[in-house]
Amino acid sequence: MRIIVRILLVLAAFVCALAPASGAPAVDDASARKIDELLAVRADAGNLGRGELIERLSARLLGTPYGANMLIGSATEPEQLVVDLRRVDCFTYLDYIDAASRSADRDQFLTNLVTTRYIDGRVEFAQRKHFFTDWAARERPAATDVTASLSPAAVTTTKHLNAKADGGLYLPGVAVLDRAVTHIPSAAVDGGVSAALRTGDYLGAYTPEAGLDVTHVGIIVETSAGPVFRNASSLAAHNQVVDTPLADYLRTIPGIVVLRPL
Repeated sequence: MRIIVRILLVLAAFVCALAPASGAPAVDDASARKIDELLAVRADAGNLGRGELIERLSARLLGTPYGANMLIGSATEPEQLVVDLRRVDCFTYLDYIDAASRSADRDQFLTNLVTTRYIDGRVEFAQRKHFFTDWAARERPAATDVTASLSPAAVTTTKHLNAKADGGLYLPGVAVLDRAVTHIPSAAVDGGVSAALRTGDYLGAYTPEAGLDVTHVGIIVETSAGPVFRNASSLAAHNQVVDTPLADYLRTIPGIVVLRPL
């Protein structure tokens, strides 16, 4: 039951955030200041590598409170472009960091946020990139799926994304999508795999659950003590953006999917 609840909470986070497509989103003062902080980090980064840039940007949101159901829109409710950095879920955390890494000013940030979250940049519920692997598999990808290249133990499974085992849909109004999803079982994440991971890689917690690719996402950061998983954690002990030792996190999940930002 605990696993099912966790899956449903993550789905809720995936399924909700953004402002009416007819106009620019309202941005609260706290979020505007945080966006400016991220843009300042980006401006000061110079020729820093993309992974290191993502690490610096993501570090600025450490301690940000976790918020579920951050996105707004459904098959019956108009999609909105929410820009709220006062709280983040695991997916909006990555959205904001990826958009900021490509932006020089607020206008670019908003444009890149739409591109990151939506297929063809259309702010519509059915066009939202609801699944982690959408970032690599859809048009104008934000990342490359490098999972298969990291380990000979990688396993590929055909998933019917959005289709529940009982025949229902997780997200009414969104078509079922057949996709080959590759993951590395956690037990196979050895020293070689860890060494092949890079700071700034986006990591998803693979799930064997029908209709889903992952249940949680975050960012890999290499430290002197070993790799950590930087993520917006909903766990009661955290309830904020934290760094979790990757080895500890791997003991709690079936496997990993790794996307490398472009």
